[in-house]
Amino acid sequence: MGEWKEYKISQIGEVVSGGTPSTEVSEYWNGEIAWLTPRDLSNYKKRTISKGERNISKLGLENSNAKLLPKGTVLLSSRAPIGYLAIAENEISTNQGFQSIIPNQNTTSEFLYYLLKNNVDYLISQGEGTTFGELSKRTLKELSFTFPPLPEQRAIASVLSSLDDKIDLLHRQNKTLEQLAETLFRQWFVEPVRRGGEGDEVISIGNLANVTTGKGLKRAEFIENGKYPILGANGEIGRTNKYLTDSKLILTGRVGTLGKVFISEGKVWISDNVLIINPFDEKFFYPIYFNLKSVDFENLNVGSTQPLVTQTEVKKIELKIPTKEHFEEFAKICSYNFEKIKTNQIQIRTLTQLRDTLLPKLMSGEVRVNIVGKNPEGME
Repeated sequence: MGEWKEYKISQIGEVVSGGTPSTEVSEYWNGEIAWLTPRDLSNYKKRTISKGERNISKLGLENSNAKLLPKGTVLLSSRAPIGYLAIAENEISTNQGFQSIIPNQNTTSEFLYYLLKNNVDYLISQGEGTTFGELSKRTLKELSFTFPPLPEQRAIASVLSSLDDKIDLLHRQNKTLEQLAETLFRQWFVEPVRRGGEGDEVISIGNLANVTTGKGLKRAEFIENGKYPILGANGEIGRTNKYLTDSKLILTGRVGTLGKVFISEGKVWISDNVLIINPFDEKFFYPIYFNLKSVDFENLNVGSTQPLVTQTEVKKIELKIPTKEHFEEFAKICSYNFEKIKTNQIQIRTLTQLRDTLLPKLMSGEVRVNIVGKNPEGME
């Protein structure tokens, strides 16, 4: 195999800053050019991205510091925060919160993406500023990393991207399975009632489930590599070695973040900013779950200083019950779909752990990938 060599970022690609057109000129916005901010990559799981929330116009591009970046550009957020990463699927532009890298012949987009992903903590440490860290263009260009020959770069990226592609496929399968169940819920539980269907019954959630609140946990009981997840209003917020429940439950935010409804299974600790909905009967579980997902929780907000939803308000929410046949069929379909989702989630966790274990080993050369049928070449 070829020798690994050290290169500065400036030697493997062109570093390009972004910019923002004036928001006071409407002609600069809502055009055909995709434009990203770091917020667009917050909680973004895919390796590549084609667009953000907003587009700019050609006029906006010409009258700002934004640049049109080619497909394959590695997009790196350089402030608020440092370290969000994605590869441009197509021509794209960014705001000033990015220092993007257009790779030259010395490296590939995907290898560079994974290299930087493996070094996010280091990139953060190179940030400057007191209010929030910012990785400057000058600093980024001078950072050095070790690169293998191109054939090995491609082989390493292929291993990691195949894992990421499988993880993404499983996430998309899960989204589709849940969307199918939600579509059926609307057809059988919502639309017949709107048409005034005979025999439809309306029952409040308080008559179908226990509604309680999670329990607070001392900061000292948050453990970095704890056995069990700690769930807040927006999902996992930490780990601990204690668990509050081992039941299958419906959760939604009580304080702060309102409106996210999700399912908890297995041993977890549920924080006191979460409402717990525990149906009296399994057959009510998914109807309640999808019914809550359709609720506008902002209308239930009774908080003055911060958003707040009470147990009492959730208990009052009404669920429309369709015919017995539809009810039983819906329970059967949901049971199958969510069992498949659960299986996929286990596989996602396994693949994610494998990828995260391999990433530093592949990037350091500790684990080498065989190049079949190719002669390793040095970087040009």
